[in-house]
Amino acid sequence: MIQVKKIGPWSQVAKLLTAAPQRIQAAFDKALLQEAQFLRTKIVEGVREQAPGGQAFAPLAPTTLAIRRFRGFSGTKALLVQGDLRNSVTVVKDGDRVLVGVLRTARNRAGKSLVDIAALHEHGSRPIVMRLTPKARAFLHAAFRHAGLDAPGAGQPSTRIAVIQVPARPFLAPVFDKYAQPDQISHRFLDRVFRHMNGDLGRG
Repeated sequence: MIQVKKIGPWSQVAKLLTAAPQRIQAAFDKALLQEAQFLRTKIVEGVREQAPGGQAFAPLAPTTLAIRRFRGFSGTKALLVQGDLRNSVTVVKDGDRVLVGVLRTARNRAGKSLVDIAALHEHGSRPIVMRLTPKARAFLHAAFRHAGLDAPGAGQPSTRIAVIQVPARPFLAPVFDKYAQPDQISHRFLDRVFRHMNGDLGRG
């Protein structure tokens, strides 16, 4: 008969193995949320710095800046008037998945859908034809005159319409393209899992 003598902290090993499934799941959950928060932070930083993922926004048109100033807002950054769109970028956990983006239920202070506004700025728009009321025309004339710009349609027959096209200013896709490649996510995720496990399962 061969006798085997256990040498080492086997009781600790037994406890570790017993608790391993729950600990690993908890570590996975924490790492998943941390990865999502990392991407959200990069999106918010990109809007603040006007270059998500290193891709600079198209500058605002002089007419847009004129209207902003006439309304009492002196900022020159795109997508940042009241901050509703930037602040709507959120993280939501759904089982083993997380959403990083703008919820369909999100609304700005005026009650408009922020997911629609996000899509408009992310992809830009086709030319939008708007009929100008006398009040709107008077507002535009006053705003442009205040900024030292020519009045809209100056020297041309009045058509009482305006054509607007919103340029694309993507603030989500450039961040995911730069920071959410599979190898990048895998490296950050596994590193976080190992740290949450306090090295009990070794390191990869």
